[in-house]
Amino acid sequence: MEAVVDLPLVSIVTPSYQQAEFLEETILSVLDQDYPHLEYLVIDGGSEDGSLEIIKKYQDQIDYWVSEQDQGQTDAINKGFAAARGQILAWINSDDTYQPGAVREAVDYLKKHSRVGMVYGDLNYIDEAGRVIGKFNAKQTSLARLRRGAVHIPQPAAFWRARLWEEVGPLDPEYYFAMDYDLWLRFAEITTLKYLHGHTWANFRIHGRSKTIAADQRCWEEMLQIHLRDGGSWFSILAAKYALRKFLGPLWAAYKKSKLLR
Repeated sequence: MEAVVDLPLVSIVTPSYQQAEFLEETILSVLDQDYPHLEYLVIDGGSEDGSLEIIKKYQDQIDYWVSEQDQGQTDAINKGFAAARGQILAWINSDDTYQPGAVREAVDYLKKHSRVGMVYGDLNYIDEAGRVIGKFNAKQTSLARLRRGAVHIPQPAAFWRARLWEEVGPLDPEYYFAMDYDLWLRFAEITTLKYLHGHTWANFRIHGRSKTIAADQRCWEEMLQIHLRDGGSWFSILAAKYALRKFLGPLWAAYKKSKLLR
């Protein structure tokens, strides 16, 4: 096995607020990774639901943590990466988890492919109890596809080189939901994004308080805003998707919630 000194440091940030129900599982999914050179940062927004006690339980294994009022998830992620020292970065939200071996597999690929700036795999959808209820099968994307609205990148299963963040980061605090889409676009303008088929690296939790359930329409509104900002047209695939989802969105959200939360 390679000595730790020869391995790139991976910095993982967990933004958290009022997620005590799931936070410990998220923390353990990071700490139990079999990659030996990992820096873990937890940025809590001043939770009052028992999250602080969970963080303190593992504080000897967490490299940096803070619990204080912030401006929301995007701000917390930016704060975490501002304190990170790693050569490879990722974030995992406090209701999601990593699969065993995810970090090691991502690092192995990036070490062998120096021209690739970001690598991503698939993820499972899980329910509140952690049971797998579906799968997000990612696809290879590109700048052109991203601009058309074909994202295909599951954020919890993405890892990228810190130099990209230094060049085009941080996340734009104007965006509540589509800040990762905005970041992928900026990455795709300067590097190759690579999808590894058949590598399931994370679990995305669907529950009643998740943003996916509560604010799906807002995501598409922000994606359209980014699309138009970057010179996109109202007469585009992304704009058509937005219009269709705005019309069908309430029906789809109700159906999805009934299926995934029953």
